[in-house]
Amino acid sequence: MTLNETRKIVLEKTAEKATRWIGSTTSLTFHTIFFIVSFSLPLFKLVDWDKMLLVLTTVVSLEAIYLSIFIQMTVNKNSQDIEIIQEDIDEIQEDVDEIQEDIDEIQEDIQEETENKTIIIENKEAHALAAIQSILLKLHKEIDVLKKNDEAK
Repeated sequence: MTLNETRKIVLEKTAEKATRWIGSTTSLTFHTIFFIVSFSLPLFKLVDWDKMLLVLTTVVSLEAIYLSIFIQMTVNKNSQDIEIIQEDIDEIQEDVDEIQEDIDEIQEDIQEETENKTIIIENKEAHALAAIQSILLKLHKEIDVLKKNDEAK
């Protein structure tokens, strides 16, 4: 990994941590205490009111600038991750479609095989019926022969 890639990864992790921290109760508590202390300094005559507002405004502005950059970096990273996930979903959908086509082909093969077996069974039944009919005709002829022999006696 190159130095630039390492720096980029460190910066992305810092942005994620900063974004996660700014949305926490710890951050809310810290900022509340910071503002209370800032506004208390002029009240106790430790710092001039104008100087405190200048420093506070500068600090808050810088924090807002950096936080907006960190938040945008996090949004960009998440957008990239979403695009990668979407590509994976598209590939999975293609695989599912292919599997569905295979299932449809197998179903057609099963249906054809069932039809073929039905035809074979029907053919066997037809042959069996023909054989039975042939046997019955022979029996009928033998009965006629036996009747004629019996009548002749």
